[in-house]
Amino acid sequence: MAEDADRKPSTKHMVAGGIAPYEAKPDEEYMNPDQLEHFRQLLEAWREELAQEVDRTVGHMRQDAANFADPADRATQEEEFGLELRERDRERKLSKKIDEALRSIESGDYGYCEACGVEIGIRRLEARPTATLCIDCKQLAEIKEKQMA
Repeated sequence: MAEDADRKPSTKHMVAGGIAPYEAKPDEEYMNPDQLEHFRQLLEAWREELAQEVDRTVGHMRQDAANFADPADRATQEEEFGLELRERDRERKLSKKIDEALRSIESGDYGYCEACGVEIGIRRLEARPTATLCIDCKQLAEIKEKQMA
C-alpha cells in the first residue's frame, strides 16, 4: 500500500527527542547525508534524555534522602535508590553505545554490520539506533550465546 508522501507521522511514532522516523525516498542511496544527519540528531536527542534522567535521579536522591528511624522504611528507601542506581548504570552503558554510534557516523561506518558488512537497514536502526549487527548476524550471535549458556 503506497503512503501519501505529504502525510505527517503521528506522534505515537515519534522516537527520542520527538524526532519522526526517517521516511526513505525511492531509490535513495543508503546512509546518504540526510539519513546520517537524521540518526545523528536521533542519537544526540537520546543522549540528552539520558543525561536529564541522571540529573533527575541525583536531585531525587538528594531531596528524598532521609535517615528513617524505622528500619523497614530505611530498607525500602535503600531498595528504591538501589533500583534507580542500577537503571542509571544501564543507561550509562547505553550512553557509551550512543557515543560509539556517533563516532561511527563520523567515520562513515554507521549503518553497516560489523560482522559481515551488509546494510543493517533503516527500520532496524530506527528501532535500535545503536545496532552494530544486521538482523541475521544478531540472530546468529544470540543462538551461539544460548548454546554457550
